[in-house]
Amino acid sequence: MHLPKVMPFRRNPLYFFTACTAGRKSLLACQAAHEILTEVWMRSRRLDGWAVGRYVLMPDHVHFFARPTHESKSLSAWHQTWKSMTARKLGVAPGCRSPIWQPETFDHILRSAESYAEKWHYVQQNPVRAHLVSTPDDWPWQGEIESLQF
Repeated sequence: MHLPKVMPFRRNPLYFFTACTAGRKSLLACQAAHEILTEVWMRSRRLDGWAVGRYVLMPDHVHFFARPTHESKSLSAWHQTWKSMTARKLGVAPGCRSPIWQPETFDHILRSAESYAEKWHYVQQNPVRAHLVSTPDDWPWQGEIESLQF
């Protein structure tokens, strides 16, 4: 009998996340949101034990990659922290009212370098598929906080 190959458990897996704004409000594709999110994510490793890698902000959602360190907060505690911090800062902008984020966040553990490459390609093409730009490089609301290798 042939058994399927079981993937070994990774101590610090690489996650792919999608978080949407409450009511899918268009709040994120702007300089202020970009600065707020990147500022919080830049401090995330030191404060919460989560390293944030590549990301793309869309008007009503964000895609990003992150990896916990050995001393990290739990996944749910970390999401609560960065969402709370960014919501407070985004909430003072004109036209923004609470809630800022949907309570749930989609997360997926990546199982291979190929999976990571496929997800990144999908994320990069998101602004093109939405007819916001002609090429991924034209989208200004993307970047990389830390280089996260698979």
